[in-house]
This record gives sequence, structure tokens and C-alpha cells, in this order.
Amino acid sequence: MPDLLIELFSEEIPARMQARAAEDLKKLVTDGLVGAGLTYASAGAFATPRRLALHLEGLTPESRATREERKGPSTSAPEQAVQGFLRSTGLTLEQLEIRDDKKGQVYFAVFDKPGRKASEIIAEVLETTIRSFPWPKSMRWGTGALKWVRPLHSILCILSDEAGAQVVPLTIDGIAAGDTTRGHRFLSKGSIKVTGFDDYAAKLKRAHVILDAAERANHIWHDATNMAFAQGLELVEDTALLAEVAGLVEWPVVLMGAIGADFLSLPPEVLQTSMREHQKFFSVKNTKSGRIEKFVTVANTETADHGATILAGNQKVLSARLSDAKFFWENDLRTVKSIGLEGMAKPLEQVTFHNKLGSQAERIKRIEALAREIAPLVGAKPDLAAEAARVAKADLTSQMVGEFPELQGVMGKYYAEAAGHDDGVPQACAEHYSPLGPSDAVPTHPVSVAVALADKIDTLTGFWAIDEKPTGSKDPFALRRAALGVIRLVLENGTRLQIGSISLKPIWANRAAMFKAGAFPEDAVPDLSNKEIEQRCAIVLANDLLAFLHDRLKVYLRDRGIRHDVIDACIAMEGNDDLTLLVKRAEALSETLKTDDGNNLLQGFKRANNILTQAEDKDGVEYSFGADVKFAETDQEKSLFAALDAAEAKITPAMKSEDFAAAMSAMAALRAPLDAFFDAVQVNTDNQILRRNRLNLLSRIRTLCLSTADLTKIEG
Repeated sequence: MPDLLIELFSEEIPARMQARAAEDLKKLVTDGLVGAGLTYASAGAFATPRRLALHLEGLTPESRATREERKGPSTSAPEQAVQGFLRSTGLTLEQLEIRDDKKGQVYFAVFDKPGRKASEIIAEVLETTIRSFPWPKSMRWGTGALKWVRPLHSILCILSDEAGAQVVPLTIDGIAAGDTTRGHRFLSKGSIKVTGFDDYAAKLKRAHVILDAAERANHIWHDATNMAFAQGLELVEDTALLAEVAGLVEWPVVLMGAIGADFLSLPPEVLQTSMREHQKFFSVKNTKSGRIEKFVTVANTETADHGATILAGNQKVLSARLSDAKFFWENDLRTVKSIGLEGMAKPLEQVTFHNKLGSQAERIKRIEALAREIAPLVGAKPDLAAEAARVAKADLTSQMVGEFPELQGVMGKYYAEAAGHDDGVPQACAEHYSPLGPSDAVPTHPVSVAVALADKIDTLTGFWAIDEKPTGSKDPFALRRAALGVIRLVLENGTRLQIGSISLKPIWANRAAMFKAGAFPEDAVPDLSNKEIEQRCAIVLANDLLAFLHDRLKVYLRDRGIRHDVIDACIAMEGNDDLTLLVKRAEALSETLKTDDGNNLLQGFKRANNILTQAEDKDGVEYSFGADVKFAETDQEKSLFAALDAAEAKITPAMKSEDFAAAMSAMAALRAPLDAFFDAVQVNTDNQILRRNRLNLLSRIRTLCLSTADLTKIEG
């Protein structure tokens, strides 16, 4: 079976588009070929700054012949119906077949489609792919109508097997497919003829082109780390930058340069950000001092002076960039030292956070109030938490953050230190935005935790109050991320924080804002004071917001192997706004249900609950007390009474001390006596005294089991 090689050679493709473009090429071509009746063994797609390539192995040489049948009208149908069928098939009446059907004879149109050669199908599919390629942005050039991300120069398209290679006949807007490509723009001359993929990749490498982006990235990382190590330094890892730079060069040449001595005093984050964003340089640090002292740049060519001229030019541009950064840094420090960090934050009074939620300064006041309230619950001093909240966002007005917004928080830490803040306040400035995602580190310092929780809770309550909640896939204010942040801050710090007990008072700016919660229309509460309305709205808002947090918690715990129904069973219990307690209960229940005793007890509980519920519905009474062992007839019945006494003696104190594992274990121990009871005893006996006693016994089982979790919500 032949192999297919396609290359689309153009001017430089933006690095950010390359990986997606390679996958799109593979999908569009392979889907088109398969849809036309061809199969293949494997496919690989590649991208460099100047080319997209696709290699298919084991392609069938032609599509299979097919027969298609289409049922038509009855032979006795009106002439108009028959003529309409003929027009739709393109056949004559003589070409139709007549077959017997349940309701008589009917016409059938039969189409025999011969197989088509792979080259013919490839030409059609590739032309369609090129003309409809989903570039984020594309352009026309010259007088042609073809659109591509950058001007397309050539198309390589060959089928190769043991007999050799053949060009697939194809011409698009004057560009005829061939069997040649070109190597590196500067290090290679002329065209390169290829006979297959292995030949293509080998000849490109000799022409100074590494086809595989992963191989280019590995080459860059290997050379850069070795170069740094040789000088006793360490390359700062930056996966995103590595992928981007690998998309900028076809023949990576790693060079290391020095940062000017005037700039070494800049914070390392400033140096790293400036070099990465403006120059695409990697940072190289001194592991002993932690300072960024050198940089690595990746050239796309080899030079006679081994990159000296390139480095000189890069260092000149870098010095200009870092001069700007140094100017911003020194100006910001002068501001901080003259008016303090709270003075630096003053302009936030004129910065709108949201038109319905006030300015950034008003938001900071709310965060301060919440941080002060949360502080004792996370082991922080309230005054320190409030101080940190007041200055945590001051760096938003700094020149440095204005230039590099991604440094917000980071610069706040440096400015807080310069202003004389201590005791965890600078750390809170840096960490209060965290965690920003599922893989981001969670702050552990108490002041940082207090401010980070306050920040996220204010965000959630604020947007809930103005009814700007996430809908479907839309979450413009990143409220799901904020909720996950609250969950991780609470759980990963083992914080005992009852969300419902946190005062939501700071969010209510005025009476109108309260009604935006949608809970209490103004005309429905004419006799209530503002304070009463505020309290009621806060309760409704807290419950609705808590449900949202519970939904995010299910996602968080599902990834940790805890089923959603187990979480639901625990959410239904009292204290479900204490997320740490809730998860502790869910983990214990999840582990219990993984055991045979726990799983079988669940079935026994469901059986007991069903019998009891049906009896209560039928009799119109509640069997909730009065079970007495003196009415027990069988040994199994007496044993169950004893087992319940023993379990209750363990479960009650265990639940009081929040030892859910012990409580669940004691509950699971009921499995054997409960099974024996159902095997030996008929609950709905004719003796009404025995029946009533047994139903009350089942009620005791239900009450005891439900004291640990709402097992009615467990599936199965």
C-alpha cells in the first residue's frame, strides 16, 4: 500500500497557529479520504514556521466499488410519481429494476459505482482542504483568489511505494503540486526533490530544517540547560515560551548573553517577564542568589562569528527594554516611600470595578471587612488581615503593573516590603489572587488565606447580588474559578469555615442593591427595615451561592474518585456550609461504600426504608418510636436490637466528635444482623403488635443510618 506525503510551503506561519493548523490538516484530509472510501494505517502531522506537512502510511490504492439501491414508487403509481423518481435518479424507465414487495411490485434504481484511484480522491480532498482551511486569520496576495495564512508558495503531494513515487496531479490558483520542497531560508539553496517521508525528513535536516516541533523544543532545552550548567547557572523553566520559540525557528541555534549590571537589581520577575514578553528570551538565574543574571535567545541561523553579532544586537534592544522597566521600578518605589502603599491605592477610587458594584476602592473596603471577619477562623490576626486587604491591590496603580499586568500581586509584595509592611502582609499582596487554576499553588500563610478568601467571596457575592451568574459555557467574570479557589483554600488548608456564617453585609451598598438579588421585590416587604431586608436577602443569597459552591465541589471531588451521589448524601446533612466537614464526611462514606459490609448495608437500609415508607403511606401514621425488645420473637430480631444499641453507643459520640470514619464503620457493622433479620422475620405480619414493633424497629434503623448521611440519595 502506498504512503502519502503532503507539504504546504508558505511564508512564516505565526507560532501560535502552528500546532492547531497541523492537527486541522490531518483531520480535514483524513476525514475526507475516509469519507471517499479510502483507509490508512497511521497519520502524522508536522509544522515549522514555513510549512505544514502530513504523512499517511498504508493508504489504500483505490476506493472499493459500491452498489447503491434506491426504492422507488409502485409500478401502479401515477405517471407523475414515476417521472419524478426518474428525474431524481437520472435514469430511464428501462434502467429501473422491478421487484416484488409486500404491497406489490415496485421500481428500484441501482447504481454501481466503480472504485476510484487514490490520487484522484487525494486531489479533490486536498483542494477542498486548502480552499476551506480554518485559519484564525488569512490573506489574499497578488491577483489570485486563494486565501492562506501567508502567501502559499508550493504544494508537495506524492504517493510512494516500492515502485517509486508519483506526483498527485493537482493545481490550485496556478500552484501545481510537485515532488520538491525547499530547506532553510538562509542555510540552504535551491529546491529539494523527495521520494517519500523518510527521504523528505532526512533531506530537510541536511538542509537545516528540523521538521518535528517537539524535536526542535528538545534541542533548544538541551542546549540551553547545558550552556547554563556549564557556567554554574540554571535555566528558568518556561514551557509556554519553549513551545512558542520552537515555532519561530526551523534550525534552532542557542545563544547566551549577559544582562547589563545596571539591571541586575531589578526583581527577578520583572526581568523574566520583560525578556519573555518583549524579546522571547529565556531567563538564566544564579541558584545561590536567585538573581536573573543572563538570558538565552534562540537564533534561526548559524553565523561565522558564532552568534556574536546577533547577541550584540539583542543586548542593545534588551538594554532599552530594561531601561524602561528600571524607570518604572524606581518611580514606583519613590511613590511608595513618599505616600505609602495606601496612598498609592488612592487612585483606585476613580477606577470602576463594575458599574453596579462600585469602584475598586469600594470593593477593597468590602474585602477588608470580610478579611477581618475571616481572619480568626483561619488563624490570622484581624488587624493584619485588614491591613493586607487595604494595600493588596495598590500595585494596580503602579507604572510597572501598567506595563506588565501579569505582575499584579508580585509587585505588590515588593512595594509592601519597601513601604515597611511585614508580618505576612507583603506575602498576602502576592498571594491573594491565588489559586488561579486547578494546578496553581494554594496560599498557606494565615493572612494570605484570609485576604484570598475575602477577595473571592466578595467577587462571588457581588456578582450573585446583581444576578450576573455563570450560564452554560459563559462565565465572563470567572466565577467558577473563584468558587474553585474558595474550595481549594478551605480544603487544602483544613479550614473550618462556615460559608453561611460569613457576613455578607459589605456587599449591600444600598437598598436598591439588595433588591437586585431578586429575592424580595420592594412592594413585597413594605414594612421591613433596611436591616431586616439586608439580613433576609443575605440568607437567600448565601443559600443560592452555597448551592453553586456545592456544584463546583462535586466537580472537584469527582476528580478525586468520590461519586456525585455520595456528595449529595452528605450535602443533605446539617452543616453543609462547612466544606471541610462536608468533605470529611463524604470521604468516610465513600470508603465505607467500597467495602462489602458498607455496600450490603446500603441495600439493607434501602429495603428497610422502602418497607417503612410504604407502611406509613398505607397506614397514615409515622412509625418513629416505641420499638421494644420485649416484643421480639426471634433470636435474629433480638440480635438486631442489641446490634442497634451497640452501634448507637458508638455512632452518637463519633458524630459528636466528627469522627465520621468511626461512625460509618459502626454503621456498616449492622450489615450482618440486618441481613439475618430480613431472612428470618416477616415485618408485615398479621399480628398488629408485632408488626407495629417491627416497623418502629425499622424506623430506628433508618434514623440511625440517616444520622451519618442521607443514604436515600445513594444510587444502587
